[in-house]
This record gives sequence, structure tokens and C-alpha cells, in this order.
Amino acid sequence: MVNRLAGSASPYLRQHAGNPVDWYPWGDEARSVARSEDKPLFVSIGYAACHWCHVMAHESFEDAETAADLARSFVSVKVDREERPDLDAVYMAAVQAMTGGGGWPMSVFCTPDGRPFLAGTYFPPADRHGLPSFRRVLESVASAWHDRRDEVESQADAVAAAVARDALAIDRLGAAPDAPTEVAWPSALASLVATLERRFDETWGGFGPAPKFPRPTLVELCLRHHARSGSVSSRSMAERTLDAMAAGGIYDHLEGGFARYATDARWLVPHFEKMLTDQALLARAYLHAWQATARTDYLQVATETIDVTLEAMAVPGGGLCASLDADAAGVEGGHATWTPAEVRAALAGAGLAGAALAGAALAGAALSDAAAAACAWYGITPAGNWEGRSIPHRPLGAPLERPPVIEAARLALLEARRRRPQPGRDDKVLTEWNAMFAATLAEAAAACRSDRWRQAAVDLVETLFERNRRPDGRWLRVSADGAGGAGVPAFAADYAWVVECCTRMAELTGEALWTDRAEEVAGSLLDLFWDGDGGGVFTIGADAEQLIVRAKDAVDGAVPSANAAAATALLRLAALTGNGRWRDAGERIVQVATPLLATQPLAVAELLPALAMLEEGAELVVPGDRPDLLGVAHRHWLPAAVVAWGERRPNPLWEGKEDGVAYLCHGFACREPARTVHDLEGQLAALSVGAAR
Repeated sequence: MVNRLAGSASPYLRQHAGNPVDWYPWGDEARSVARSEDKPLFVSIGYAACHWCHVMAHESFEDAETAADLARSFVSVKVDREERPDLDAVYMAAVQAMTGGGGWPMSVFCTPDGRPFLAGTYFPPADRHGLPSFRRVLESVASAWHDRRDEVESQADAVAAAVARDALAIDRLGAAPDAPTEVAWPSALASLVATLERRFDETWGGFGPAPKFPRPTLVELCLRHHARSGSVSSRSMAERTLDAMAAGGIYDHLEGGFARYATDARWLVPHFEKMLTDQALLARAYLHAWQATARTDYLQVATETIDVTLEAMAVPGGGLCASLDADAAGVEGGHATWTPAEVRAALAGAGLAGAALAGAALAGAALSDAAAAACAWYGITPAGNWEGRSIPHRPLGAPLERPPVIEAARLALLEARRRRPQPGRDDKVLTEWNAMFAATLAEAAAACRSDRWRQAAVDLVETLFERNRRPDGRWLRVSADGAGGAGVPAFAADYAWVVECCTRMAELTGEALWTDRAEEVAGSLLDLFWDGDGGGVFTIGADAEQLIVRAKDAVDGAVPSANAAAATALLRLAALTGNGRWRDAGERIVQVATPLLATQPLAVAELLPALAMLEEGAELVVPGDRPDLLGVAHRHWLPAAVVAWGERRPNPLWEGKEDGVAYLCHGFACREPARTVHDLEGQLAALSVGAAR
């Protein structure tokens, strides 16, 4: 028996197709049934790689008695938060307003029109640790709905009002009579770094206690602060955090790539799922750190993260999947932990006692010596470091570059690991997340002069243009040829990241096609999402389903807010084209966020790069055939500059430029042309974060 979720485009929803719960997907049908049967909605929100979502599903949603309770008193709705970030944001605000916290799985009880009146996260099957059982919660909510309806309606009105206030908090801050009206990039950056210094873990890096989530942009901003001020502290915070993450178990030392977060302070024990967004943003941070410091271990981490993403997260037909699960065969991290005996068996199976060790540091060594070397390198011990098993890691400060015998052992262990039960995949091709990775991939291809990455970037973005748009040009959140079809209209963040990745593709390839496409998508972004009264972009388009509030995503979470992504992308596009519409919109977003940038820069840290673009933005134009000058431009990390070359477009950036030289311009006012690599290096010194290699 399967329920209504069997034909869903979302792999997460399809995971629940065999539940005895009478699930509905979010939509008019569920709300109509709730109204006609006078039942509240039970809205359960999660995602495919969420470990505790699986736990609650096994404990409660696979239980026939719980399913009967739900059917008796509720209309049950399943939501994939990655497919519907608009719903997730609204109901997460409700959870936070009512409980002071949040997380997934999210459990929200709503009136038939969608107003939440009670919300929480995970509920156990029996009372424990101060949490009521899920069935007891269901009983209490059903009783309140039937016996105290006035109280429920009053609570729903109050929560909806609170959610609306939170969803438009950026507008309220901007309208406050004492709100700051100006903020400068250097002072906002210094204020942010001062806040980070107070939160910094000097031993293990990161900004706060466990559990620790990577915040790649904060690391990048520390490096930028060091470049501006010479602050030893800001560089130390950046490098300590990068070093600790790359050494810890949050980094996959056998395959490459990062888990979502670490449950402990030292980044050792991950929550094992891998999200595409983390690979995109962390690969970018390590790439920039390599450009800033010339440390080859940072390039190794960036390279391995990019390569494993292209391999392990590829979807048939093109695109990259959303996530890899934390669980394998029902065991969290079951694919990724080791014992010394398993190491010995894996190496024996690969024949490492013989020819594979030839020419290595331990050539001719016995198998036991090779296994001992691998166990010592990765900290694999009989006692283990997690539930009696070992998560491969490196001591903080130890080298990451592997000697030949360790590299041979790594490949053997990886081969053995891939023969184990593998974690599930969420094969949704999300527009925002794929465009985010494509932007990183294009930047890495240019910096490393990699033809392989260049072609992969072209293929990925072309896939998005082919699969993630309707014939009328309206972008979709998920590829249109997903299982069962996908019709969720794309959100502002999707459009913003497509603009961003297209500008990066223009810088990589020199082809005008990509700038033309960026302008086309930017126009749709403003037409569909722009707030003509208050400024900034709404999360959902004017043509999409309107929820209890039309929110503006302005505060950063695991990924940059939609307004931060839009501001940066629009300002970069304005620099490449000279189109004032894009600059005006990007500048207006920054203005709307000025109160937060001035008083709470940590909450909107992803907007600081846009503020820097406004104040210090530059354009580097390399007309004609000068690969040596272009190579200089791509080697440097120039976070507040754009690079134009290749096909000329009819805009002010190209007017009056002769071939064979490089022009560094600020606001389209240019310096004397640089004719040699030495000249250009000198001009870029003030813009570059760190020295070129």
C-alpha cells in the first residue's frame, strides 16, 4: 500500500510513500479536506538526508496506531524543506516564536488555512527527556481543537502576526526612527571581526560552541580583514578554523568533501550527511584561502571537494543531487567508520603488501606495516573515537598532503568503503544549489586553469537552462523532468544564484552569451520578486502561491540569504555591463539592510561582500589576446572586482579600449593601461587578498 506521496518529484516525500499515515503533499487538496472535515493540518517538514527525520519516521510515521490517531483527528501534510524553502521559513519562524529553538523534523499544527497554532520539532514515541510522546501531543491538540476552539484561533492569529513581523523584520528596522542610515564597509567589517573574536574557539577554531556548523563566508571575511588591516588575529581565526575543519572528521579524508556539521567542539564527529551547498561554499572558501596564503593543503581540500562532488553527486542526465544521507543501511555513518581489522582486510584485499607499495616510502614493507601506517595516519584505533569505531581524521597541525604509501592505502580503503552499503541520495536537481556549485566551479576553473573543470561548469549550467525552466522561461525550483514532474516555481534565491553563476561563467569563458543570460535572468528576478515599496526581493514570486505572509529572506542561515545573494549578483552584473538598473537594485538592497549591517553584521554577514562592491568595486578589462595578463587576473583572489575579456559587448566597460593591454577601472574610470605582467601585478596589489602565486 502506498499513499499520495508515491508520485512526488521529491525523493524525501517518496521515502514516506509506504507509511500507514494518510499523507498529502502541500496543496489545495489537503487544505480543502481539512476545511470540509473540520480538522487541523499536521504539517511535517524535513529533508532526505536528515537523520532525526528518519528516526521520527521509523518511530511514529511507520506505526499503525499513530497513523490511526493522525487520520482520526488531522489532515497530515508532508513537506520537503529543500523543495519548498518558503514553507520551511514561515513555519520555522513559528517554531522559533513558540519554542525559542528550531530544527528538523519540524512538526507544526495549523488551522485549515495554514495559520500555525502549535509547533515543535522531534517528538519521541514515549515520554522521555522532558519531551511528551508524539501520540500524547496529538491527543492534546485534538482535544484543544474540539473543546477550546476560540483559544486555538486566538493563538493562530497571534503566531501568524509574530511570523509576519519576523518575516518583514528588515523593513521594520529600516523604518525605525533611530535606525542607522549609513554604514561603511571598513567599519562593518571591523565590527563583524570584533564580534567573531569574542566568539572564537582559540583551540579548535570556529565561532561558538558545539555543535559546530561551518560558516565559510565568515572565514573569507576574516582573510579580507587581514588583507585590509594586517590584523594577525583575523588571519589566525581564518586559518585555525580552516585547519581544524580539514583535520577533523567533518572532512571526509578518504573521499573528499564535507559533512553538514560536527557534533563536538573539535570538528571530529560529524553528522554524516553531505549537502551540495556545503561542498559549494566550503570549496570556495578553501580555494580563496589558497589564493590568499599560497598554502597547497588548502588547494588539496578544495580540489578533492570539487572532484568528489562532480563524481559522487552527479545525477543521470545532468546536474548534481541535493544531498547524500547520513545513514547507510539504517546506521548513521555506517559507511564511513573503521576498525584496525577492517583496515588490514581492505589493504590485504587490494594487494598493498606487494606491487602497490613499490616506490613508496614503505616499499617492501609487510602488510602489517602498511596497515599500521594507515591507522596511525588516520587515527584508527582499537578503542575508536565514536561508538567503538574510528572516524578517520588528522591531528590538528599535522600535514594533509599524503605520502605515497598513505595515498595507496587511502585508495584501497575507499575502494573497500564503496563496497559497503551506501547512503541514500536525494536526487533533486535544485536550481539554487546547482547554480551555487557552478559559480564555485567556474571560479576554481579560472584560478587553476583547469579545462576539465571548465567543461564541467559549462555542462552543469547548460543542464540548468535545459531542465530547470519551463518553455515560457519561468524558472523552476527543481528540474522539470524529476520523477512525477516538478512544478514548484523557483524562488528569489534560485534566480539570484543563476545570475551569479552566469557572471562567473562570463569571467571564465569570455563569452558574451553568459552575460546576456545573466541579464535575462536578472530582469526576471526583479520583475517577479522586487518589492517596489520597501526595496529588496521577496522570497516568492508575484505569480506563486501566497502564504500567510510574503516574506523577505534577509538573515543568513546555512546559505546566504536571498537578498544577500541577489545584491552581490546584481552588483557584479552591473560592473560587467554598466547597466544602472542592476546597480540601483543591488544598492537598494544594501540600503534596506543598513540597520542590520551597522548594528548586527553577523546576522547579515553575506551582505558585506555587496557593501564592499558598492564602495570599492573594480572592473578589470583585458581586450584582445593576452593570456598572460588574463592569467594574472585569474590567479588573484579579487573579491570586489570583476574580470571582462573575450567577446566585446556594447557597454561602457569596453568603450575606447585597445587590444593587448589590461585596464583596471573603478566605476568605469580607468587607470593607465597595464602592458606587462609586472605592471598589472602592481595595480592589483591593493585589490588582491594575499599575494599571487
